[in-house]
Amino acid sequence: MDTSRPIPSNTRFRKSSYSQSEAACVEVADWPSGTAVRDTKHRDLGALVFGAGEWQAFLDAAK
Repeated sequence: MDTSRPIPSNTRFRKSSYSQSEAACVEVADWPSGTAVRDTKHRDLGALVFGAGEWQAFLDAAK
């Protein structure tokens, strides 16, 4: 995870399909070199940024 990596300015976050409207939610944004994850209720706090390999490893482990 690289929290110092800048998020591209044209990044579009999407709400997780597993999030419910009243529950705590996360948003995810993908681009070729990585993925960012942020808390929907605290967007101003920034996002966690993962390289493409790190994110794929997370997805593989989560399955």
